[in-house]
Amino acid sequence: MTAFGKGLFSKRMELKTEVTNGTCPVCDETTIFVSIFSRLYRCITCGADTRQEVNGHIRFMPIAAAGIGEQPVMKMMNNDGTQKN
Repeated sequence: MTAFGKGLFSKRMELKTEVTNGTCPVCDETTIFVSIFSRLYRCITCGADTRQEVNGHIRFMPIAAAGIGEQPVMKMMNNDGTQKN
């Protein structure tokens, strides 16, 4: 846990982060997940937010419900703003 110093209102902000490996259910890549909240992790490959489930083994489940719009997709861009193929 990392605590940042006292601010303007004398409150400290504490961060507790966790990094773990796993297979992303959205991009199907073996990747690293970084915790953003308790049991909520973000895939560093595609940026999908997942929830960690522990039921005999650890699995990462997508947070967005199926059928409610499109999944966000990261697109690679060239320096001139055009999309890479």
